[in-house]
Amino acid sequence: MSEYLHRKAELPRTRMRDRGIYLLPNLFTTGALFAGFYAVVQAMNGRFEHAAVAIFIAMVLDGLDGRVARMTHTQSAFGAEYDSLSDMVSFGVAPALVIYVFALQSLGKIGWIAAFVYCAGAALRLARFNTQLDVVTDKRFFQGMPSPSAAALIAGFVWVMVEYGVDGHDVRWLAAVIALFGGLTMVSNFRYYSGKEINLRKSVPFFVILLVVLAFILVSTSPPEVLFGVFVLYGLSGYGDGLMRFVRGRKKGSASPPLPGDEK
Repeated sequence: MSEYLHRKAELPRTRMRDRGIYLLPNLFTTGALFAGFYAVVQAMNGRFEHAAVAIFIAMVLDGLDGRVARMTHTQSAFGAEYDSLSDMVSFGVAPALVIYVFALQSLGKIGWIAAFVYCAGAALRLARFNTQLDVVTDKRFFQGMPSPSAAALIAGFVWVMVEYGVDGHDVRWLAAVIALFGGLTMVSNFRYYSGKEINLRKSVPFFVILLVVLAFILVSTSPPEVLFGVFVLYGLSGYGDGLMRFVRGRKKGSASPPLPGDEK
């Protein structure tokens, strides 16, 4: 028995410190996690504009870590789990706390329930996404609004209100509606465009570069209004797509087959 235990102890084990961790993509993930935590701290200190900007920075860094990992072939199970936990902080907990401190706490029980619905929706959205990675057939669309976009919707709303000097107490009911909309839309079955088929390593026509430049100019003219408007439209796009598919389905279902005498 002692000989068996000795041989077992000598077997090589694959430990995390033996395999190592890819630094580059996890640096972006850590940056996104830090930005989400920074947003919570700034909201607690009443600096809601800084909190909103931090959530947008987290969104940019979260979009980069996966692409960097794929381009440099540094994907790993650790990176995927770390990214999911970072997303829960940056796009689940942070936006819920920011909008709660900004506007919802004056609603009492209704306020924290609305914030919790958003936070729980983000957690369920991430869990569903992680369990469906191997079964999704059409990668052009997400099922439910992505949590970074829902967080950007919350952050954009807070940023616009601060920009125009609107007190959170005056828009507390609108804030509750936006929080509930974001939380419930994340766990809906509506389709949202993912943009995953965009290949950054392929050549593109000149007008595409021109459109990118114009987009940067448009955002720079008034970032709060433009970003909030973009994500409002994106949030509504899933409902519009669902309505269009419903109407097309009704039209196909109502089309009666031709009568035998009418066939040619």
